[in-house]
Parts: sequence; structure tokens; C-alpha cells
Amino acid sequence: MRPTHPLVALRQARQHLLEFGHCPSGMVQERLARSWTRSLAAGLVPGGQPRATDHYSSTALRQVLDHNPELLAHSRPVMQYLFEQVRHSQSVVVLADRRGMLMHTLGDPHFVDKAERVALTSGASWHEEHRGTNAIGTALAECSAVQIHGGEHFLERNSFLTCAASPILSATGALLGILDISGDYRNGHAHTLGLVSTAARMIENRLLADTCQRHIRLHLHTEPEGIGSVAEGIVAVSGDGWIVGANRVGLAQLGLHTGDLGAVRLERVLEVRLDDLLSHHRRRPQQPQALRLPGGALLWAQLQLDASAWPGPAAPTAARPARTQPTAALSTAPDALAQLDTGDARWRAAADKARRVVGKPIAVLIQGESGVGKELFARALHASGPRRDAPFVAINCGAIPENLIEAELFGYVAGAFTGARKEGSPGYLRQAHGGTLFLDEIGDMPLALQMRLLRVLQERSVTPVGAAKAVPVDFALVCATHCQLLQATEQGRFRQDLYYRINGLTVQLPALRERSDFTALVQRLLAQLATEQDLPAGVWVAPDLLARLAAYPWPGNLRQLASVLRTACALLADGQNTLDWEHLSDDVLHALQTPAAPGAAPARGARTVPGAWPNTEPPPAVALPSSGQSLQALSHAAIAQALQAACGNVSQAARQLGISRQTLYRKLALNPVG
Repeated sequence: MRPTHPLVALRQARQHLLEFGHCPSGMVQERLARSWTRSLAAGLVPGGQPRATDHYSSTALRQVLDHNPELLAHSRPVMQYLFEQVRHSQSVVVLADRRGMLMHTLGDPHFVDKAERVALTSGASWHEEHRGTNAIGTALAECSAVQIHGGEHFLERNSFLTCAASPILSATGALLGILDISGDYRNGHAHTLGLVSTAARMIENRLLADTCQRHIRLHLHTEPEGIGSVAEGIVAVSGDGWIVGANRVGLAQLGLHTGDLGAVRLERVLEVRLDDLLSHHRRRPQQPQALRLPGGALLWAQLQLDASAWPGPAAPTAARPARTQPTAALSTAPDALAQLDTGDARWRAAADKARRVVGKPIAVLIQGESGVGKELFARALHASGPRRDAPFVAINCGAIPENLIEAELFGYVAGAFTGARKEGSPGYLRQAHGGTLFLDEIGDMPLALQMRLLRVLQERSVTPVGAAKAVPVDFALVCATHCQLLQATEQGRFRQDLYYRINGLTVQLPALRERSDFTALVQRLLAQLATEQDLPAGVWVAPDLLARLAAYPWPGNLRQLASVLRTACALLADGQNTLDWEHLSDDVLHALQTPAAPGAAPARGARTVPGAWPNTEPPPAVALPSSGQSLQALSHAAIAQALQAACGNVSQAARQLGISRQTLYRKLALNPVG
């Protein structure tokens, strides 16, 4: 790899950077100038040493290896092949994770000692913040293939190296890691960058085929003989015709970007119906077929289906399932989010938005009333992304006592406080490393802990209670709340800087009374309860009762509906399979038979049924029991009213009732509302 800048120009540009804080325009390439500027901003000095945190512990390395099994498995064979090409050029082939930690290396024995002197070994960090401009760190920062030669390295101690690195991307465009070849700058070759870029594409294609087994895959090329080569485009298509994954070549061939994945149907970018592709595949599975792009250009395509995912001769239909047939939607659902989709347009729009950012470094904030299924949505989002095999750690920020929440979140060392376990505790944040952290009811988090959480999100590290050293953490962040956080920031109850940190993408889940798929939801819940309670197949709801249930405003949303159906199923007699009025508890009967307040107007999107009182928003208050009822019933009704008045905010309801939040949680655990 030959120098791209004369040595004199490099020295002059570096001197100008150190004196004035920026590189003069035109003296070095813009990408190199940006990297040098970032390195200087990180506090590095060209003649100095790397940052002290540039090498992680063996435990941290083991965690990174454990969290990247697919990347390692598919990279090692390609790295071995790559090393054979450069075996005698005093080089080392390196695989780094998406934070720049080296996970696996293959080195020329004559070069290994030199490489180890600058920590070009497993466990070392080559992030720009730690080692300045270098191919691995700069490829991470720029998310593109990079070569850094000799004096172009920011730290002078690395100037004996010549390095070429290329990102490795997932099927959805997420950065997974970096593949690199580093060697003695005197033995560099101009074609090394092309070699490592081709090897990175080989890894990407192997990963795509592995992670998209349950999808239909189209292999594309401008020549039929090009299908199967490293230059082919690969596009993953869901059973109902949506493009859900692709390699870089496939995106370029179809004129798409990673943001289009999950949002564009195949028919929009290729003049062909999925049914026709599947029909051709059944007749001639090995024969490529010619397809036209909307502009008239020709592409050859070969369809692949994994037998484990699509057994037998039957192929999925390309038609989108009708809203009235949720079971059809489940049969061709491409991910966990789609399996929850029972046809409501607002819910589906929220899922589509969330699906586009899964696997990307964007925090998701889920808003919605209590009981709408925010945690269920978050779990499905986790299961639909690249971290699906890693932990999903859910924390209810309003349910942990304030005197314990700091230790529960951040963990603690042995002897940190009275009552601490002698072995300490890692805490929820560290348990979520590599996976997804779900913070439910984040609006109830105390202000003091909001600042600590903000620091964790900024520094991507956590300091346990009683510890002096921070521990790196890596997790996708999903938060949920029933309250309006923006209003809470204006009132000083929630930190504005934390709000903008967690609000990468906000999705609003509709209340049950606003949804158009009530019947489908009841069918799905009954199917789940049939398995849970060992009920006879085909349990259903009597039509008049179903109509009344559909008209009820459900202040407790899906949680309340599931509770009502669970109790009703438990009251079924042997041989019965129809839920009717006799299977409802008395409080539900009373609520369903209470007429609406005079003059109440139906809410927008409400379901109205002849003979039933209209849906209203906000929902009507729960009727108090009569004076002859028990004190326990009166207490239960008071709690229900307080929660309803507070829109589900437990802290606010507790203040209204004059009891502590923990007392209210205990009462709810003993006698749930709705």
C-alpha cells in the first residue's frame, strides 16, 4: 500500500493541526483530516501514548466473544483464506467488534512480536478515541473501507504500520464489526484494501444467508453466471412481499438504502409479483430468471428457500393477509412484531417504525396508557433484531423501592452497604450487556438517578455502588411511559437532557378502545388461554356479549381484557366452549350493564354497538360499591378510581389516596384492578 500523501505535506498538516486545531483545506484528504481532528479532540498527542483504557480485561473479551458467535463463526474461515493470501508479507489479519475491540487475529510469525508491541492483539481497543487515526478505528467512525499508511497514523508509535480495514454490515445495515489487514509499511501493496473489502463482503453474504433463513432470498446479478459469486446482490423478502434485508450490492442494484428495509415491497422495485417468482422456483428451482427494474434495466435472479423454514412444495402467498384473518398473518409473519399484529392500522404503523431502527444505535420510547402492552411490544422488538439471542432485561422504574433502585440498577461491590450480599451484585444494567435494556415507567425514576443513567448512556459504562472503576456496557435501549415526558420536563420532574437521549424514536401504542381489531385480539387471547388452562379447542364468545365487550372503554386496556377472559374461561363448565354472561364476575357485569352518562359523545374511532352505551374518552368513572358492600370492596373501588383519575400513574394515585407507592403496589398485587 503506497503512501497517499507526501511526507512533507503530512508533517505540515499535522503541525497546522496542533497549532490551530484543524487541518488546512486540500493538504490531506478530508477523511484523514476529520480523523486527525477527532483524535486531537479525544486528548491524544502524536508523540504520546494510547489512552489508559485501550486494553480490556480477559472477562470483557470473553463477554464480547460470547455476544458475537455468528460473526466469529462466519469470519474465521474467511480470515484463514485471507491470511493465506498475505502469509509471507509480515502482516496480521484482524477481526474487531463494533466498538473496536480486537476479537480474533491471525499473524505472520515474523510480524507477531512487532504487532504485540503496539497491542495489535485480542482484547485491545483500536477505537479512534484510544489509538487515534488507524484503519480499524477510522473505518468504524466513517463506516466505510479505509486504508491508513505509515505517517498517516495519528500516533507516531504506529507509523511503522500500513493498514486496510472494511466494515462488516448485517442484513439490515447495522455495523457488526471490522475486518483488517495490518502489516509493515515497507511491504504494503496497493491492492490490499480491495482484498479486505472483498473478504468483508464474503462474511456479510454468509451472515445474511444464516440470519435470513426464514425469509425468501433473491440472488441477483446482471449476468446469470454471476449468481453465486461474491459480486452478487442478495435480497431477503418476507412471505408477504416486503424487503426486510439485503447486502450492499443488492441495495445498490435496486436503488435502495438501509432505511428502506421493512418499508418497501418487492413489486415496487422489480416488475414481478412474488407469486410468479415462487411459481417459477417450484417448476425450475435452479434456473435463473430475467427481471426488469422500473427503468428497464435487466437483472437475473435466482430464488432460494431453506427447506427447514419452507418445508414441502407449498410456498407462501405474496398477498397481504386481510385484517379479518389474523391467523393468516401469523403463518407468514417475518418477525416477532408481526406475530403480534392483529390488523390495527395504528399499532402496525408503530411496529413498522420501530422495526426500521432495530439493530441501529437509536433509543426507542414507547408511549401509551397502562395495560396497552408496552413491555410485550418491547420484547417483540428485541426478538425481531440482531440482539434476539442476548438478554432482555426489563426494569419497572416505579416498582423498585427508592432506597434500593440505585443498587438494583447499577449493581454494587461486596460490602458496599449494610445488607449487601458478600459477593456483590452486577445490577440490571450490566445484566443487559449485549442485549436490550427495557426501562418501564421511566417517568417514575427519581431525579438523582436520572443523572446517573444519563452518564451511563453517554459513556457506555457503569460504576457499581462502592466501586472506583467503571465497567463498559453495551445494550440497546427501549423505554416506556404512560405519561407525557415532555410535559414532565417542563415541570422539572424529568431531566430534559435525559429525555432527548432516550427519545430517539417515539411510538404511541393505541388504547384498546381506539383499536379496530378487537375481535382478532379476543381470538388471540383465547387461543393463548386455551393452552394455559387446558381448555377444549374452539372456545369463543357469544355474539351479544362480544358486542358489549367491544363497546366497553377498557380503562385497563389489554391487561384488563386478558384478566376478564382468563376468569371467564376458568368459570366454564365441563363440555362448555362458549363464553357468555354467566361466566363474568359481578363487577364486570355491573360495568357492562351501566349506561353512559347523558350527552356523552362517542370518542373518535370508538366502536358503537346497538343497545350498548357508547365509548367515551376519558372513560367513565368506575361506580363505587353500595353501602352494604365490604370495606375491601370499597378500598378496591377507591384504588380503581384513583388510578383512573391519575391515568395509571401509580405515584400520583398513591399521593391522592394518602398512602405510599409501595403500599399501593402491595394492594394491587393482592387484588389487581381490572
